Amino acid sequence: MATSAPHALRTPFLRNPSLSLSSKPTLSSVFPVSLSSRRRAAPRLVVVLSAARLDAKPTVLVAEKLGEAGLDLLKEFANVDCSYNLSPEELCTKISLCDALIVRSGTKVSREVFESSGGRLKVVGRAGVGIDNVDLGAATEFGCLVVNAPTANTVAAAEHGIALLTAMARNVAQADASVKAGKWQRNKYVGVSLVGKTLAVMGFGKVGSEVARRAKGLGMHVIAHDPYAPADRARAIGVELVSFDEALASADFISLHMPLTPATSKVLNDETFAKMKKGVRIVNVARGGVIDEDALVRALDGGIVAQAALDVFTVEPPPQGNTLVLHERVTATPHLGASTMEAQEGVAVEIAEAVVGALKGELAATAQLPLQVLTELKPYVVLAEKLGRLAVQLVAGGSGVKTVKVSYASARAPDDLDTRLLRAMITKGLIEPISDVFVNLVNADFTAKQRGLRITEERTVLDGSPESPLDSIQVQIANVESKFASAISESGEITVEGRVKDGVPHLTKVGSFEVDVSLEGSIILCRQVDQPGMIGTVGSILGEENVNVSFMSVGRIAPRKQAVMAIGVDDQPSKPALKRIGDVPAIEEFVFLKL
Repeated sequence: MATSAPHALRTPFLRNPSLSLSSKPTLSSVFPVSLSSRRRAAPRLVVVLSAARLDAKPTVLVAEKLGEAGLDLLKEFANVDCSYNLSPEELCTKISLCDALIVRSGTKVSREVFESSGGRLKVVGRAGVGIDNVDLGAATEFGCLVVNAPTANTVAAAEHGIALLTAMARNVAQADASVKAGKWQRNKYVGVSLVGKTLAVMGFGKVGSEVARRAKGLGMHVIAHDPYAPADRARAIGVELVSFDEALASADFISLHMPLTPATSKVLNDETFAKMKKGVRIVNVARGGVIDEDALVRALDGGIVAQAALDVFTVEPPPQGNTLVLHERVTATPHLGASTMEAQEGVAVEIAEAVVGALKGELAATAQLPLQVLTELKPYVVLAEKLGRLAVQLVAGGSGVKTVKVSYASARAPDDLDTRLLRAMITKGLIEPISDVFVNLVNADFTAKQRGLRITEERTVLDGSPESPLDSIQVQIANVESKFASAISESGEITVEGRVKDGVPHLTKVGSFEVDVSLEGSIILCRQVDQPGMIGTVGSILGEENVNVSFMSVGRIAPRKQAVMAIGVDDQPSKPALKRIGDVPAIEEFVFLKL
C-alpha cells in the first residue's frame, strides 16, 4: 500500500537568508546529542527557534557596525544593544543577557560564546555571505540557528564583475598607473572591444545571471555553463547553456561565478587553460580557490591567457610579493564585490529580517527527535545523503532540479516512521555538492524551498517484521536529462535506490537495473553489452592505475543484452584511465560519481 504525502514547505518571513548549523556529514556532528548529567534523563535534540520569553522584548546584541535601516527594523521588535569592538571575554559576559547576536566577519562566535549564553542565545546573524567565523557544531549542539545575508550583495558583485571586465579590456588600471608615473604611453595600452565578443559565464546563479544581463547590454554574445541551472531561465535573457568544455573553447572572456566546493576547487588549472582560446581574458569575483593561481601565472606567461582581473584570491590578503598580483597583465582589487553603500545597507536589512523572523518562530517549527530515533536511523541517514549526492551528480546540464520524490519501503506503519531526518539528509545530498550552503535538519526544508526544489515523500508498507525501520530508500528526480542515460527509469525519472546491509549503505538500483555496491569511496557506472570478460577488462585498467576496487556488481536485462556494471573504487581514477574505460568497445556509456 502506498500513500503519497507531499511535504508542505513553510514560507518564512525572510527574503533569502541561507541557514546553517553544521557542515559535517556525520550524524554526531550534524545532530549532536549530549548525555552529560546536566541533561534530562531522556535526552532529546531540541532546537527552539522562537523567543523563549513571551512577557518581554527579546534582546539583540549587535557586535559590529550595521546600517541604520537594519537597526531600525530590529528596534521595532527587540531591545538592541550596539556594542562594538568587544573582546572575546566581554562578548562572553554580555551574551548571557541576549537572545540574538549579529556580527560581521571580525567577531569570532566560538564555542565559549554559546556556552556562556546559558542556552538563551537563539540565533546568530552573520551580516554577509560567509559563516566561517561561527562555530557551527557548537551552534547545533546548543540549539542555536545561524543565518546569513547572501542576496543583498548580488547586484554589487555583478556590477564589480562588469567593472573589472571593462577595465581589463581597456587596460584602465595599468594606464592610470602609467600616467601617474609621468608617462604617456598611448600605443602600449591599446585595448580590445567587447561588442561581438563571446563571454562565458561559469555559474549561472544570482550573480552570474546579473552579469549576463549586463554583458548582453554591452553587445556581447553570452553563453553559460551551469549543470544545474534551468535552461528556460537562461533562454529568457538570451543566454545559451553549454557544456564546460564548449564554454572554455568558445569564450573570448570568461567570468567566474561558481561556489567553492570540492568539485570546483582549482577547476581552472593547467589542463583547462590548455582547452581555452589563445588570448582569453578571465574575470573572477567569485572565490579565489576556483583558480589554480600558479597555473594562471603559467597561462599568462605562455600567452594562453591575455589578461586576468581578480577580486578574490586563495589566501586573502595575498602575501607580499605575490607573483600573480604583481603580474603586469593582472588587474587586482581587494575583495570589493560587495563594497557599495547600497549593498551594505541591503545586507543590514536582510540580516535584520532574518534575525527577527527566527526570533518570531516563523523560520521553522520546534524540531524534536528522541535519541532512540537518532540512534536507530543512523545508518539510514548516511544512505539518504549518499543517494542524494548520487542522484544530483547524474543530472545533465540545462534542465535544473525542481521535483524530487523520495519513496520509503518499510514494514512499519506510517505513524511509526519519522522521516524528517532522512528527508533533511537527502536534501543535504542534493544541494551541498552544487552550492556553498550547509544543510541540516533545521534549515533543510527552507533551503529546498529557497531553491525552488519540491520534495514529496511516499511510503510503501511492506509485510513482515517492523524490527528494522526501513527496507529501502528510493530517490527520483523528474523532468531532467541524465549524463548517464541508463539511470532513467521506465517512468522517465533519474532513479537511484539503496538499502542498509549489515550497517553499511548499499546502492541496489540505478534506473531499471538492479545492482549491489557498497556506498563507500566513489563509484563508476558503466552501461555495456553483456559479454564475457568485461569485469576483467575494466578491473585490469583500474589495476594498472593502482586504483583499488572495493566492490563490483553487474545488473542486466537478459543474458547477452545490456547490463550496468557498478564498480566501487577507493581512489579517483586519472582522466586517462577513465578514457580507457570509455574506449572499451563494449562499453556504451559510463560516469564517475564522487561520494
